Amino acid sequence: MDQDDQALIERCRAGDLAAFEPLVEKYRQRVWRLAYHVVRDREEAWDVSQEAFIRAYQSLASFRGQSAFYTWLFRIVVNLATDRVRQRAARRRAFGSEEVPENEWNGVLPDDVTASPDEEAARREKRARIARTLDALPPNFRTIIVLSDVEGLSYREIAEILNTPAGTVMSRLHNARKRLKELLKPLLLLLLGLLFALSAGAPAGAQQAVRFGARILLATEALASGQTLRPEAADEHFNRILARLRELFRYKEYTTLERYRAQVPVGTTQRWAVPGDRLLEVMPEGVVNSAVRMRLRLARGNLIELNVNVLAQPGRPALIGGPRYEDGVLIIVIWADPNPG
Repeated sequence: MDQDDQALIERCRAGDLAAFEPLVEKYRQRVWRLAYHVVRDREEAWDVSQEAFIRAYQSLASFRGQSAFYTWLFRIVVNLATDRVRQRAARRRAFGSEEVPENEWNGVLPDDVTASPDEEAARREKRARIARTLDALPPNFRTIIVLSDVEGLSYREIAEILNTPAGTVMSRLHNARKRLKELLKPLLLLLLGLLFALSAGAPAGAQQAVRFGARILLATEALASGQTLRPEAADEHFNRILARLRELFRYKEYTTLERYRAQVPVGTTQRWAVPGDRLLEVMPEGVVNSAVRMRLRLARGNLIELNVNVLAQPGRPALIGGPRYEDGVLIIVIWADPNPG
């Protein structure tokens, strides 16, 4: 188990409630994302996330450390989210069906800002058909596809989360994908490309150059005494995402610590030093329409603090909550342009 996680858990067990906050900060984005992909409702995903952390804290005494803390936490999330889906299905049977609102899909699927009105209308219709297809899957199939194809977890990790033998995971995932293929038919590639942001084969244009950058922010409740914002923190690009930052992370102040830019071929890793003796590694893995699928890794020495996949595109940067730093937490903003001039 992660040594930092273990130390925090021991402090929590000793009665230090504040020690649970770093665990929440570290995992809350992944927890919310997992809950969202299962329940596909933003507010309900927040509710599931909050309840999952509460239950995790209350159940720390039963956590034996035989698996990673996050797989134990994900098991709680999956159980809660699956219960919500079952409750929703029961309501549908009683009161009629309900569709996933279009605005919910807009928050997950990358948009092509150059699309014509007719193209956008066709895309919306395809999204609605995808939503109906996912609703047709049994909850256990949908959950295992989310864990594998969205979260990118291994068979072993999925087996721990679902408390199921690895062989059963492999069989169930095979059957779930087979069922998806039967339901989707011509929409299969769209599902894999847009919804799960995966490449069906090799990344398009392995030598394609991608321009991208990162902004490292310090999120705090209030500015420390004598601390001031850098001039570039108030620029136009920053103002565009400030409201979204406050909505997602609920901190009052955001200070720019560092800014980086790079242009490399797809599949090339770019490394930058980050405050707190950390190393940020960013690799563009492939291009999906107007978005870039990127692998982000943040390490402090031998400790991996973040290891996630994100989608970023012009005008829609990815926002990632990071570890604690000084009197707040680090926020990483990743933007990308798949078609540099």
